[in-house]
Amino acid sequence: MVGAPAERSALARAALRRGGVVPTGLLAVDIYDSWLRCVALGLDCDRPPNPEYVSGGELRAEQERRSFVRGLALAEMQVLHQQIAGTNFLIAFATPEGLLLDIVADESFKDGPDGKAIRPGVWWDERRCGTNGIGIAALLKRPAVVHGDDHFYSRFRSLTCCAAPVFDPDGSLAGVLDASSDCASRQSHTRVLVEMSATQIENGLFRERHRRDIVVAFHNRSEFLHTLSVGLLALDESGSILAANQAARASLHGLPLSPGQPFSEVFRTRISDFIGESRRSERQRLQDVVGSTYVARVESPQVSPMLRAVSTPRPPAERAHPTEFVAIDPTVAAIVRQTEAAARRKMPILIRGETGTGKEQLARHAHRASGRKGAFVAINCAALPESLVESELFGYSEGAFTGARKGGAVGLFRQADGGTLFLDEIGGMPTALQAVLLRFLDDWTVRPIGGAEKKVDVFLVSATNAGLEKAVANGSFRADLMFRLNALEVSLPPLGQRTDFAAIVRKVLADVDQERRIDDAAIQRLAECAWPGNIRQLRNVLSRLTLEGSEPTIDLDAAAGVLGQAQSAPSQGSTLHEQHRAQVYATYIECHRNVSETARQLGVSRNTIYRALAEQAPGAPGGLRVEVRDVRADKSR
Repeated sequence: MVGAPAERSALARAALRRGGVVPTGLLAVDIYDSWLRCVALGLDCDRPPNPEYVSGGELRAEQERRSFVRGLALAEMQVLHQQIAGTNFLIAFATPEGLLLDIVADESFKDGPDGKAIRPGVWWDERRCGTNGIGIAALLKRPAVVHGDDHFYSRFRSLTCCAAPVFDPDGSLAGVLDASSDCASRQSHTRVLVEMSATQIENGLFRERHRRDIVVAFHNRSEFLHTLSVGLLALDESGSILAANQAARASLHGLPLSPGQPFSEVFRTRISDFIGESRRSERQRLQDVVGSTYVARVESPQVSPMLRAVSTPRPPAERAHPTEFVAIDPTVAAIVRQTEAAARRKMPILIRGETGTGKEQLARHAHRASGRKGAFVAINCAALPESLVESELFGYSEGAFTGARKGGAVGLFRQADGGTLFLDEIGGMPTALQAVLLRFLDDWTVRPIGGAEKKVDVFLVSATNAGLEKAVANGSFRADLMFRLNALEVSLPPLGQRTDFAAIVRKVLADVDQERRIDDAAIQRLAECAWPGNIRQLRNVLSRLTLEGSEPTIDLDAAAGVLGQAQSAPSQGSTLHEQHRAQVYATYIECHRNVSETARQLGVSRNTIYRALAEQAPGAPGGLRVEVRDVRADKSR
């Protein structure tokens, strides 16, 4: 073959257009074979069909059916999102059949022509989309890279796709992980990163499948015992092999690893001796029957009667804390665990997520998990006027300036001493506040106006629904500050991607009205809707449902009626007004009927909250009972 790969692909496409036949000698073998299949299917390289989607209900059912592998994949997708440099890229996870379950994309890709056609629920197999990374990886069950003109459809020639299959412990295909970017930002290391993430998912699946068995981790070198290249063996209580991951099969190539094989026929030790030694030492030497030596450890002693003597309960600080919100979804559950671990170590946490996904709830949970005795102090960074930044945050002494309060003011940073400081909406943080915050983070010293300096002990949690990378690029947000805030960065999924939707509906309904119930058919109808406002929007709808009738159970007809009214509102103006009132009421309930807290969260005056609550249910028996609790008098803050 002559010429660069891109040139050869372009020549192959030109020849295909001229004669309708795929030329030999120009394309890599996998790409050539794929083009042949596309031609045999009657596909036209210049006329791709419109994207094919499944319904929202079908997508949600598929997501729920694959909830565990999806949770592992989403966690890895977030890691890849941080590892892949540059812009205009997308990371996707698909079923073995090529149905996209989830995507993580930067804003430039989402807004582009390809991003609008690539979203959860679209089919991305070879039959529908021609030669592409996901299609080839799913079909051949091995990693694939499709660059530019390698795509059968010329529409996708601007993309580079790196895909890797993800296998279940039984060897069946569990899904396909893909990273796609424009050809201009092609990166040679992307394929390696995608394959590493696929291996991480596979090891997670292996450990989950055998969580009640004895799992032995081993490697030739001790420093690699906690890496992706570790070999994993699952054993039953008699020491018979149940399964081995790919790394174990590679390390022990040629040795009997089929299910039922005794441990002692692979290694020069009896399982009872190995278990006994593990009680005395976490790591031990292990030699296979041909003489190769490994460092090994038992990963799951707590599940086997043979090893219960080894198992020790986690110290209280390591135990999971119950959440006050639903966290059944595997992705959310993993985020909660990460957040708890970071909180115990006082690592700064950055929580990302769309409006209404529960960022402040997660921040409050982190505060509880930290075990800190001080207050949880929240600051809406976007609503803090630049002229009041220093006085509000650092406080001031009596007489420090004209109009200073008698006795001075402690300041929000001092209020958070020994507790947690929650910086909400940091994407809208004014420039002056960024400079002040950086200075504070350098030495954790409060410098009140007209007063003496004081060191404080603060656990820092931040949240944003904005794309900080874009803000850093255009100079509106300081890169050095972002790096100080995100020792741990987590991204809460939108409501439409949650696998625990039904549990969320029941929890939110119980918060709104403990006397009402909702049946499965009504929940399914709600699940079919788009939720751009996420859990906050869901709360609005459920609040309205509780006002529509007196039946104890909300059924399908009631849900469909309210949703139908929302879709057929008489005018945009009245719809916006109703949405505003509903949002106020939902936030009011979320804030435990605290008017001051509701006003703070929404960035409006308390009088505005009173008016909206009065309008929310005119004529309701007895009206709305408004409990007035001023946030300044609330000692919990």
